[in-house]
Amino acid sequence: MTPSTERVPLDPSGPSSRPPQDSRIQLDSSLRRWFSRNLGLWRSRRLYFFRGEEEPLRLDLLLRIEAFQQPVEGEAAYRFSWKPEQDFGFYARKPQYQPEGSLDVYLCGHQLRRSRGYLVEQPMRSQIRQVDEHQLMFESQHQNWDIQQHIRLIDWDRFRSSSIFSWRDGELDITETHHEIRLEGPGDPLPAD
Repeated sequence: MTPSTERVPLDPSGPSSRPPQDSRIQLDSSLRRWFSRNLGLWRSRRLYFFRGEEEPLRLDLLLRIEAFQQPVEGEAAYRFSWKPEQDFGFYARKPQYQPEGSLDVYLCGHQLRRSRGYLVEQPMRSQIRQVDEHQLMFESQHQNWDIQQHIRLIDWDRFRSSSIFSWRDGELDITETHHEIRLEGPGDPLPAD
C-alpha cells in the first residue's frame, strides 16, 4: 500500500466517551461579544416616518442596555429600558407607543427572544444575521407585521446607528432612523430574576 492508502488501526477501546463539541460556540460567543459592546446608557435621537404622514416625527430617548448575571433562558439575557428625554409631542400623536418601559431579551443561538414588543405586550422572536463584527440585522414577524432592523456600532462603540423598516400587511408602514450616543459604559450585571 502507498502511504496515502494505508489503513489507520481502530482504537480498541471503542468510540470516544467525550461528548461532541458544540459548533455554535464560536458563533454565539461572537453574538454575545457584540451585545456586550452595546451595554450602557445611550441617548437615542429618533426620526419616525409613518405612511400617509408628510412630516417625520422626532423623539429623543434615554436607552439603557444591561446584562443579567445568569440568563433564565438561552445563552445570555439583557434588559432594555427606555424613557423620554424630549418627546416633541410624539406620544400625543402616537399614543400606542409607551413613553417608558423595559423588556427582557434572551439570546438563543441566532434567535433573539423578547419578553414583549415595543408596540405589543406579547413576546416576540427575531432571527439574527451578523453582517460583520460591527453590525447585526434582526428580522421579526409578529401578527400582521414584518420588521427588519439594522444596528451598527460606530467609532469604537461610541455611537450606534439603527434603521428599522416595518411592513404591515405587506406595505411599508413605518421607517425609523436612530442615532445613538453612548453616555455611560456598562454597569454591574443584573441579578437573575
